[in-house]
Amino acid sequence: MTNLNQLPTDLPIPQDDGAAAHLVGMRLPAISLGTTNAGQFNLGESKGRLVIYCYPMTGQPNVALPEGWDQIPGARGCTPQSCSFRDHYQELRDLGAEVVGLSVQSTEYQKEMADRLHLPFPVLSDADYQFQKALQLPTFVAAGMTLLKRITLIVNDGVIEAVHYPIFPSDSDPAWVINYLKNIPA
Repeated sequence: MTNLNQLPTDLPIPQDDGAAAHLVGMRLPAISLGTTNAGQFNLGESKGRLVIYCYPMTGQPNVALPEGWDQIPGARGCTPQSCSFRDHYQELRDLGAEVVGLSVQSTEYQKEMADRLHLPFPVLSDADYQFQKALQLPTFVAAGMTLLKRITLIVNDGVIEAVHYPIFPSDSDPAWVINYLKNIPA
């Protein structure tokens, strides 16, 4: 069975297709999404710095990944990305940022993953694609599912100030965010 915690060495590298070029400066929409901590999170009401890492789909133990998953540039690596944000969570908080994950899977699906990986932050479900559509976030289709491309938004008081896209390898994402936060002009 596939080891979800380890990235294969021969993954195709995603290329910047320009699908995120419009995001910097956009205000987050006032959309409430269900979270893995049994609440709702209104993205448009966020205060201070918020890191939103969007990912396609987390695999589950003993469940095969969609056919051809490893050949889709940027698809593989959701578990390593989430674990890396978990491992750097306190450093990100020390830099003044909150963290949330976001995918189009149901909250129930995400809760299994969040519990299994011991994530200290909520994961938001955009199962109805409200957030994706409002921001026109990039997507791809795999096994009949429309999924988010891996993208991270750094938001300050509800406005997107930086975007990390494309992200490769996935577990390098928190280091990029930390570098950005450490080098923000005063």
